[in-house]
Formats: sequence, structure tokens, C-alpha cells
Amino acid sequence: MMEDFRKLDVPALKDMARTIRTDIVKMVHAAGSGHPGGSLSATDIATALYFNVMNIRPEQPHWEDRDRFVLSKGHCCPVLYACLGRRGYFDVAELNTLRKFGSKLQGHPDMHKCPGVEMSAGTLGNGLGCAVGMALAGRLQDKAYKIFVLLGDGECQEGSVWEAAMCGSHHKLTNLIAIVDVNRLQILDTTAKVMNVAPLADKWRSFGWKVLEINGHDMGQVVATLDYAKVIDGPVVILADTVKGKGISFMENVVKWHGAAPSDKELELAIKEIEGVAA
Repeated sequence: MMEDFRKLDVPALKDMARTIRTDIVKMVHAAGSGHPGGSLSATDIATALYFNVMNIRPEQPHWEDRDRFVLSKGHCCPVLYACLGRRGYFDVAELNTLRKFGSKLQGHPDMHKCPGVEMSAGTLGNGLGCAVGMALAGRLQDKAYKIFVLLGDGECQEGSVWEAAMCGSHHKLTNLIAIVDVNRLQILDTTAKVMNVAPLADKWRSFGWKVLEINGHDMGQVVATLDYAKVIDGPVVILADTVKGKGISFMENVVKWHGAAPSDKELELAIKEIEGVAA
């Protein structure tokens, strides 16, 4: 039970982010497959949300007044599972069951199996649309909760993202906050080479969204911006400048680690780097 949970301050959030990064590489290593790169780039954002910003009750995952988090880039579920486990939605020992048969922690999140998952994800481009629906429902029910949705920059190549963006703006959804993990890499190459999505800020503004741009690895800035986004008229999108594979030198900005598992030796090195242990 987590009734006595207190928000973590910035130094404690940085420590938790290191724990989450360690969980991610251990999980993917144990599974022998998965998506570490984009999970690591989103770690600081997800940590800030789950351990400081969002109003949630892990002991009551379906509490109707909770803030919602939608992971639109569902292949990066290791970061979501690590946050859910560390926040108390399930025993952290279950993190080792990632992608195992019968596990609640599948390769893409399943809202019917894993407590705390708000949307089953797989096909990219669907999260923002679902979040728009949640935001409309919250307004109709006169609820004060916020909906946060995390997208990838490569995912912004999907036309459905922009249909949902248009809808969110049209309905003036002040309870909706989108976050784009701008790490500039996707499964095959850079986003610029596969299909350039720049300039993202101009695109979101042209669809009627308020745009905030941040360093997605500056924890103080992340928390302050998320808090600010909660109180200004929306919809709001936060463009977070990040590094794919953040925290592990041999994974940073390397396309391979979009979807690959570290070897035993690579895992050992990764954990040492995350923990700041000299080689």
C-alpha cells in the first residue's frame, strides 16, 4: 500500500531514474529482447510523472479521480513497467518476467493484464486519440484529473497523431498534456532520414497547441514544466529533447539499441555506467 507516499524531490528523482534505468536493462537482458533505447530516453520524464507530478493511488489502480498516463509508443513499455513496479502497482520481482509467457508484462502493455496500464498499445499513432477521448470524458463528468500521453518523435510520422491533435485543439482540452520524446532515432535510422518530422514545434502550434520545449534529461526542468503544463490552458505539448539510450555510453544515439537486448558483458558495463562505478 502506498497511502503514505510523498513526492520525491529532484535529487531523489534523479536517484530513482538511475534505478529505473537499471531495471530497464536488466528486464530486456532477462527477456532476451525488447526496446531499451527509447525506454532510456523517456526515463526522466516517466520518473517525474510517477514519483512527483501525477495524482495516483497504486493501491487503487482504477480510482476514478486519478491522473491518467498513456504510453502511446508502447514498445517502450520497459520504462512504464519499471515505474509501475517501483511505485507499488505490483511486486518489483515481476519485472524479471518481461515478455515471458503468462506474464502481465508483455512486449506491449495490456490494460487488461497489468495494473496501472491505461491503454493497450501496439500499433503506433493511437495513444493521442485515446487520450483525447479520456480528456473529453473527464470534461463531461466534471472531473479534475489530467491526461498525460507520451509519444515518440518517429511516431509523429503517423497521420492519426495529427487528426487527434486537431481534435484536441478543436475541443480546447485543457486537461490534456502531450509529451513528445524527441530522441531523433527510430527503428531503422534517424527520423530525419526516414521521414523528417521537423519542425515539430511549428507543426503543433499550427494545430492550435501550446508548445513548451525542454531538455528531457534535466530533472528540475522536467518537473517544473510538467507542473506548469497542468495549470495553463491547453491543450499543451511538451517537446522533450532527449538522447536515445541515455545513461549508457555504448547505447546513446546508436540505432541498434532501438530494439536489442544487451549481452551479459554489456549488461554489466551498462549497470556500472548507470551507477557511476568506474570501470
